[in-house]
Amino acid sequence: MLFSPREKGQGLVEYAIILALIAIVVIASMRLLGPQVGNTFSSINNSMDSFF
Repeated sequence: MLFSPREKGQGLVEYAIILALIAIVVIASMRLLGPQVGNTFSSINNSMDSFF
């Protein structure tokens, strides 16, 4: 066999850790950039209201 059975569980744990780190980065960036993105969409929406 190329890998022993114990390494299969280890790979799954590594993928879970990577997924958790990506989720933490996404949540942190959304918390930091969320208000700015919301303000941008609000200003776009307000400027589009003036056209119609």
